[in-house]
Amino acid sequence: MAPVREFGRFADIRHLEETGSTNAEVLALARAGVPEGVVVVADFQSAGRGRRGRTWTAPPGSGLLASVLLRPRLGPAQAPLAGLAAAVAAVEACAEVAGVVPALKWPNDVVVERTGGDGAAGGKLAGLLAESLVEGDELPAVVVGMGLNLTRAPARHRPQPAFAPGPVVPPPGAAYLEDLAGRPVARDDLLGSWLAHLDRWCTTLSSPGGDRAVGRAYRRHCTTLGRWVRVELAAGRVEGLAVDITPEGHLVVEAPTGPWTVAAGDVVHLR
Repeated sequence: MAPVREFGRFADIRHLEETGSTNAEVLALARAGVPEGVVVVADFQSAGRGRRGRTWTAPPGSGLLASVLLRPRLGPAQAPLAGLAAAVAAVEACAEVAGVVPALKWPNDVVVERTGGDGAAGGKLAGLLAESLVEGDELPAVVVGMGLNLTRAPARHRPQPAFAPGPVVPPPGAAYLEDLAGRPVARDDLLGSWLAHLDRWCTTLSSPGGDRAVGRAYRRHCTTLGRWVRVELAAGRVEGLAVDITPEGHLVVEAPTGPWTVAAGDVVHLR
């Protein structure tokens, strides 16, 4: 990738051809005391992480793989808001650069709705993962990573990554931004737009009432709200109607037995 100019607080942008995980790279920098705003971008990651230990893999050069270091003025309970802000910024970047407005599936997926009228979530365009460093009742850092599927046909000249144990294939059920846009989309342009929008939302989040503003923006794009969902939790599962997002970024599900507030879990849209 070509060098990317600065975007607000994101003035330290580092490009890697290959890495294990961009989130792991930035978490190490966070623990070392690096200031807010560092960004690590990779062409390929061999151990990209999703929620609950899942992996994110994609052929080299086919997507935008980036992680950012944030040091927000939030308490540990509000850490999910950083991930919500990054998700909203991803929607805005896709709209700005590609003319595509995806939806958000709580808590961390950027999805494309099917056009058949059934309202079910279609292909997954991107996944985000927010990981926090917590010290007592303080939140010194949040690292937010995003893997976004850009193209089905990455540059032919790119070699098989040295880290890969075998051929790297696209993830099943993936949606691609260039397919949706009907034209090529420059990865640097998408990265720059995401960082610019995220910088603005981080400023909002640090201001009075910023948590409510981020929550309102997330709700506007959230396709989970208003649906009957099943939430897979460590202790079991809950089914009910997804009715709200709390000020901390948690999902409220109205189940037959009463309301549940879910801080983390896998959500399946049932209808």
